[in-house]
Parts: sequence; C-alpha cells; structure tokens
Amino acid sequence: MKTFGLFFALCVIVFLPQVYAEQNVSINIEKTTYTYCEKLFYTIKVSEVTGDPAIIHIRDETGKGSSAIPIQITDLENPIPSLIPFEKDVFPLGKYFIDVEYDGSSVTAEFELIDSDNICIPELMKPIMGNWLSGNISDGFLMDAFEKYVDSKLVNIPFEINESNVYDIKIPEWVKNIVYWWIQEAITDDELGKAMNYLVNHNIIGFPIKTENEI
Repeated sequence: MKTFGLFFALCVIVFLPQVYAEQNVSINIEKTTYTYCEKLFYTIKVSEVTGDPAIIHIRDETGKGSSAIPIQITDLENPIPSLIPFEKDVFPLGKYFIDVEYDGSSVTAEFELIDSDNICIPELMKPIMGNWLSGNISDGFLMDAFEKYVDSKLVNIPFEINESNVYDIKIPEWVKNIVYWWIQEAITDDELGKAMNYLVNHNIIGFPIKTENEI
C-alpha cells in the first residue's frame, strides 16, 4: 500500500501539467495631457527581462503612426524619454496612443495633445547651431536660419538678411556659450529667445557700426 502511494505521488509530479507565468508588460506614462514644446516621457515595466526588445508604435486617433521602434529592455522598469518636443508643424492636436509589444504581450496607453501658447525652437535648428559652434557656417547664416525657421514671436530679427549682407553680420564669440547651453538643455527655448532678442535689439548681434573713416 505504501509502495502504491509512493508510485501515485511520483506520477502526479511527473505528469502534472507545467504552468508558465504569462509575461506582464505595462506602460507608466508621466501624464496624460501634453502641450507644444513639451517632451513625451513614459516607462515600460515588465515582469521579466527576456533579452528581447519591446516594439513600440505611436499613432494618432486617425490611425496614422510611426514605424516600429525597437527598444531594448534591460531592466524591469525602462524609462523612455523622447528626444524631440511636440511641434505644431509636425503633431496635430488630439489623442495619441502608445502601443507596446513585448514577449507575446501587448499594452496600450493614451495621451492627448492640447493647444497652448507655447512657442518652441524647431528641432532642425540644433544641427544648424552645432555647425555654427564648429565654425562650419557663418554668423549671418545662423541668423538667417533664425529668421526663416523660428517664430518671430520668439526671436524677432528686425533687419533683412540677403545674399549681399549675410557675411556682414557679426556675433560675439562669447554668445556661443548661450547657444551651447541651449543645445545641452541647460536653458529653455524661451530663455534663448529672450537672450537673442536682447542681443539683437542692443546691436550686440547685427551689422557692425561703421566709423566716419569707413563710410
């Protein structure tokens, strides 16, 4: 009888169906409402690190969305900061959805982009400013980029820039510190805008004043 009981116990152990824990993935979004010039930030949480990447899609309420974005999952909690802010010319107002697929599981979070008076410097200005800091473009071409791509409510260039005077515009060397701080996100778009306006309005940036001998 004891032998049968031991045999039965072994059968239960051997033939008991294996139960696998389902992978759990979730999205912890910083907030559900964003405005222009802000950056999206969220955290992907998983119950187990498998070595596989998470696949992310971001779409709007019309269904239009990004291509697949693979994100390597290295921890149980993985912060995902956006590198670029929401810009009016790129992101229409409305609801957006973040779809995450990981190890056979999927989850969706949503947020809404609402209108605001925020004005930001377009992301395309970063490589232009970087080239100016490196000496690859002239002072005049940097100011021409401000005039063309940055809203005049943020940075107002009160003079016309054209082919005949673009090389005459001068920016003091120390202004590079301000631009560098902006690229490093040590100062905001608004702070850079106020600094540029002050420098232009006080003729610190602009056309050098000619002396009587030069006229």
